Amino acid sequence: MNHWVLHVDMDQFLVAVELLRRPELVGLPVVVGGRGDPTERAVVSTASYEARAHGVRSGLALRLAKRRCPDAVFLPVDFPVYEAASARVMETLRATPGAVVEVLGWDEAFVGLETDDPLAAAHSIRAAVREATDLHCSVGIGDTLVRAKIATDFGKPQGTFRLTRDNWMDVMGERPTTALWGIGAKIGARLEAIGIRTVADLAAAEEQALVAAFGPASGAHLGRLGRGGGCDRPDDTPWVARAHGRETTYQSDLATPDEVRDALAQLAARVVDDVRKEDRAVQRVHLKVRFAPFFTFTKVRKLPEPTFDADVIAATAYALYLALDDQRPVRLLGVRGEMVAPEGGY
Repeated sequence: MNHWVLHVDMDQFLVAVELLRRPELVGLPVVVGGRGDPTERAVVSTASYEARAHGVRSGLALRLAKRRCPDAVFLPVDFPVYEAASARVMETLRATPGAVVEVLGWDEAFVGLETDDPLAAAHSIRAAVREATDLHCSVGIGDTLVRAKIATDFGKPQGTFRLTRDNWMDVMGERPTTALWGIGAKIGARLEAIGIRTVADLAAAEEQALVAAFGPASGAHLGRLGRGGGCDRPDDTPWVARAHGRETTYQSDLATPDEVRDALAQLAARVVDDVRKEDRAVQRVHLKVRFAPFFTFTKVRKLPEPTFDADVIAATAYALYLALDDQRPVRLLGVRGEMVAPEGGY
C-alpha cells in the first residue's frame, strides 16, 4: 500500500457549530466574531458561505462586515462550545485505523494513512466526522503535507480533491505564488520583485537566487513550496507551547499612561495564570501595542531571570511601552510570556 496525506478541514466550522444550535439560521448570512455586536471593535472569526458571497472574510472588522452585508446575523464567539466540538472531531480522526493525526488547529488536521484507495479513505473520514458531530468537512488528498493542504481548497465545501506530483503543475503552475500555503502578500511582493510571479516561476527558480533574497533556510523552503515538496509524513508528537499571550482590543481608547499600565497589569496576571499551568516560568516578555487609528508595534525584552511574578512581567511590558515614546491613544494591548524550554528541549 502507498502512503497518503489527507488534510481534513471543517467547513465554516464556528458557523456550522452555531447552526446546530440555531437551525433557523441555516441559509442565512451568519458572522461569528467578538461579542456579536458589529458596532464594537472586533473582527470576524468565521463567516458563513452566504456572508462570504458579500466579501465578508475572517479577520475583517465587524463594522466593515456589517457594511458589506447589512442583513447578516452576528453571533458572539463561544470558545467552550467550539473546543468541545473540535475535540470530538479529532477523536474521530484518531479512531481511523492506522491513522497518524497531526492537529493544526480547532478545525483542521493532517491524517497520514497507508492505503491503495485514498479517495475511499477520504469519503470514509468525511462520513465518520459527519456521523460523530453532525458537521461537514472537506478533505484534500496529497503525497506531501503541502499538496494535501492546498488540495482542500479545491474540494470545498463538503468535497475532496487530489493533488500530487503528477498534477501539481497542471493545477498550480499558473497561479500566483500567494496561492501557496504560507506565502502571503508581503512575501509574494518580494518574490515578484525578483521576477517570480507564478508557482511555476518559483518551482523553476534557482535556489541560489532565492537564498540570496530570503536567506538559506527561507530561500530553500520557498523553492520546495513552489514544487509542492517537503514533508510527506504527519507528526503526531504532542505540541508543546513556547509561550502564552493575552491581548485585548479596547472599546474606548486608552488615553493615558496610567490606563495603559493598569491594562498591562490585568493582561500580565492572565498570562501568569496560563504559564503556571505549564509550570514553566517566563523568560522573555513580548509587548504588542496598537495605537489609534491602526499603527501596530511589537517589542520584546529578556528578563534577568525567569519568573512567575505578574508584577515583574507587567512592569517589563510597561517599560517597553514607555520606550516607544508614543503619546497616541492605545486601542489594543497584548502581553506574551515566552517560557523556559521544557526539560529535554522542544
